[in-house]
Amino acid sequence: MNAKHLCIALSFALPISGMGCSEQGQSSAQGTASSPVPVVVEPSSDRWIGKWNGPEGTFLQLAGGKGKYEVTIRNLDGPRKFHGAAVGSGIEFERDGVKEVIRATNGDETGMKWLAGKSICLTVRVGEGFCRE
Repeated sequence: MNAKHLCIALSFALPISGMGCSEQGQSSAQGTASSPVPVVVEPSSDRWIGKWNGPEGTFLQLAGGKGKYEVTIRNLDGPRKFHGAAVGSGIEFERDGVKEVIRATNGDETGMKWLAGKSICLTVRVGEGFCRE
């Protein structure tokens, strides 16, 4: 019995033993290769979901996930909702015809004295920031 016939016979008797058999000129990696499993990576901005507080009752609320968000911003005029999407290391949304980007910062980078010294914050633009602590 030649090696090819032996591998076939063994593969029926012991399925595991057939894993080392290969055709002449063909590597075992080619014979047993499987399709790669796609890895879904959640955007880092998904960790921002929830409520972020600003001064004087203002807040930023993020809902959704997997790169698509409902952004609610309550300023002194009241709450407004926007559709946002993960872009790079932030969340982009459009407000009054202007593209805005929410980004991770600290309190000092918000440009707001009420948030100075805080470490876990989000900023839309200087003077418009919200923190978790």
